[in-house]
Amino acid sequence: MYAILDIETTGGKYNEEGITEIAIYRFDGHKVTDQFISLINPEREIQPFVVNLTGINSNMLRNAPKFYEVAKRIVEITEDCILVAHNADFDYRILKTEFKRLGFAFKRKTLCTVELSQELIPEMESYSLGKLTRALGIPVSERHRANGDAMATVKLFKTLLSKDSDKKIIKDAVKVEKKSKVASNLKDIIEELPSDTGVYYIHDENGNIIYIGKSNNIRKRITQHFTNRNSKSKKIQVQVAAVTYEKTGSELIALLKENEEIKTNKPVLNRALKRNQFSQGLYSFIDDDGYINLRISQIKKGEKPITTFTNRKSAVSFLSRMVETYELCTKLCGLEKSETSCFNYEIENCNGACINKEAPKTYNERTMAVIEKNSYNNKDMILIDRGRDIDERSVILIEDGIFKGIGFFDLNYQINNRDILESLITPMENNRDTQHIIQSYMRKNKRLKIIQL
Repeated sequence: MYAILDIETTGGKYNEEGITEIAIYRFDGHKVTDQFISLINPEREIQPFVVNLTGINSNMLRNAPKFYEVAKRIVEITEDCILVAHNADFDYRILKTEFKRLGFAFKRKTLCTVELSQELIPEMESYSLGKLTRALGIPVSERHRANGDAMATVKLFKTLLSKDSDKKIIKDAVKVEKKSKVASNLKDIIEELPSDTGVYYIHDENGNIIYIGKSNNIRKRITQHFTNRNSKSKKIQVQVAAVTYEKTGSELIALLKENEEIKTNKPVLNRALKRNQFSQGLYSFIDDDGYINLRISQIKKGEKPITTFTNRKSAVSFLSRMVETYELCTKLCGLEKSETSCFNYEIENCNGACINKEAPKTYNERTMAVIEKNSYNNKDMILIDRGRDIDERSVILIEDGIFKGIGFFDLNYQINNRDILESLITPMENNRDTQHIIQSYMRKNKRLKIIQL
């Protein structure tokens, strides 16, 4: 659990400042669960430059509560939380100073979004909250006011969580929450989980991730882990201390995150799993008569197929659909062996490319349409799918045929501006696994929106 906050002060000498406004959002990693926003009477003068910056003046604070009147609420809303702020050292110092004046030792673990941003979004021009949110396309209202800046920090932190492929943030959070050595009631863990699409992380008592998985229903999948009697499930049941998760909305994003994060984190219970291999590829060649032929064959090292399949059955099923949709020849697609015409020509479902009756140019145009649709070689494009909530969309960036990474957006200008788009993207490795995942999903999901850049 996190308490994301922003504080406005009077300015002045070090450790003599007073709080003029505070905003705290209690955040569970997915949504805000509680909030506290208040002006505060600092009982001291506000520096003129601060008045100009924030717009907060002494008249506004005359009837505001004093710090001692809101101190209990601040303790309650930050209990068992990591304090998150943009330049956390400042906000934490100010809070500790105010509590020290009351004779109370206020202690919390902190997390700074400036430092996190420098680590997870390198090479930004500036890491000030204003410039960083502008670069990421995050809207900010009431800049230099506690509520506006705290909400901007919530949105920024949500972006940073999704960019944290090493899962360092959530590992540390699990440690802070001091889970028991082994979860005493697995049912309690299940009840806290959503029935949504995403990636889940099973932690041991030290916060280490021992298993990463993906599901279209996280709660249902974890229930299976906790009730199955196979070897892997038994190990999970013995070692689990906590389960965290990241909703993705899109199954494609979940598949890509799972693939990347298993390789990055190397969880002990994932290592023994036999990976789903894709063994078949779709290839093309031009025959002596000038026709483009399509063939399904075993993938060989060094060869680059148009698209890939888990097994031959799914490959043949796909190619048969393409033959029907694009009026291709079964013989030229390797689905039928014949010395003369194909069977479809005999029943008038083939235009006769197999016996040179259809011109190569005409036939090849349809074959190229299949290749273009099912390959993203040398293309610049984005794939848009569901987001984590109704107002959000997920995006996958492909540049020159290379998968660059994933991201989320809720405003169209964030993807229309190339610089903002690239800032939103969490970089991921481009490899045969990711190519297979993306191409397979593109084939199966008609609702996926594809935009050429």
